[in-house]
Amino acid sequence: MRNAFLIAALAFGFACSSCKKDDGAGGKPAEMTEIVVGEYGSMTGSEATFGQSTHNGLTMAVEEINSTGGIKGKKVRLVNYDDQGKTSEVGTAVTRLITNDHALAIIGEVASSLSIAGGQIAQQHGVPMISPSSTNPKVTETGDYVFRVCFIDPFQGYVMARFATDAKDKSGLGLKKVAILIDQRQAYAQGLAKNFEDSLVKLGGTVVAKESYQGGDQDFSAQLTRFKGASPEAIYIPGYYTDVANIAKQVRGIGLTVPLLGGDGWESVQDIGGDAIQGAFYSNHYSSDENRPEVRNFVDKYTKLHGKAPDSMSALGYDAMMILKNAIEHAATIDHKAVRDALAATKDFQAITGRISIDANRNATKPAVVLKIVGKSTQTAASIAPL
Repeated sequence: MRNAFLIAALAFGFACSSCKKDDGAGGKPAEMTEIVVGEYGSMTGSEATFGQSTHNGLTMAVEEINSTGGIKGKKVRLVNYDDQGKTSEVGTAVTRLITNDHALAIIGEVASSLSIAGGQIAQQHGVPMISPSSTNPKVTETGDYVFRVCFIDPFQGYVMARFATDAKDKSGLGLKKVAILIDQRQAYAQGLAKNFEDSLVKLGGTVVAKESYQGGDQDFSAQLTRFKGASPEAIYIPGYYTDVANIAKQVRGIGLTVPLLGGDGWESVQDIGGDAIQGAFYSNHYSSDENRPEVRNFVDKYTKLHGKAPDSMSALGYDAMMILKNAIEHAATIDHKAVRDALAATKDFQAITGRISIDANRNATKPAVVLKIVGKSTQTAASIAPL
């Protein structure tokens, strides 16, 4: 069986060796017996739960697809590489998926900096890439073969600024004075901080203090002491969950009791933040307590498989694979360019994380939710549609 897979992969690689962006022709691998989809993600490292959750959602989608006959009669084989959350590992992983494994398309990453690095290689080779959850606008600016199935930071920043300032019908917090703490090493955090600040000011709010740190830092006392002196009504921390949990504990440790706000990089923070993160709010891609039939079915199946409800990374991994499936089904041929063109034409796809359309910049147009952390779970605090 292993040899059979090797022969099939080689046949696919030969057929797709001419699928370059510059020739515009792709290939027509009539002899292809399987569809190889590549995945790169942080399976280990400080953001490992991101990669693992995404992989769980992807795997679940592939198993469902194959159990119903595959795509156009061809089974899907998912090839996964761990980039360890390091930019230095992304190049090796994505290049290997393209040149060794001959992936028809690639799914990855979660962290925007890593998606930008991987997208540059995918674009160079003319291989479609879908990021499940990288929200920095620069990800898809890499080129016309790079897509995403999540919203982008200008919208996410607006969502949290609106939630922070809005007092109408108790749909927001009604706050005006906010401090911002930024991870200066992450494109995600820098971009989201700017988008939040711009929207906050437009909505009548004020940034009373702004400080930075580097991901992995352990001591935030200097920054937080300056925050305390500025008397903010809330603190916005657009970082990743491991750092946020540590920051939250130190915020509470110096006696700051104001609400903590964040973005989708907080996913999983409730598992490690303890009491310090309780009652905090963050923007996210979906809520597992939504009553749509698609969501209930997905949550039930995932919970039976993994013993816990799926987070947004799992849902976005699942959605990325299902949108790719839809594109392959609608593509004129099974090759890189035809699949790219079909992805670009995606409209009103009913996904787990909402109804998705791909816009002219290859970004997903979709709603966002604001979640409140309660125990080790979350509750929907608000749902905000695209502008």
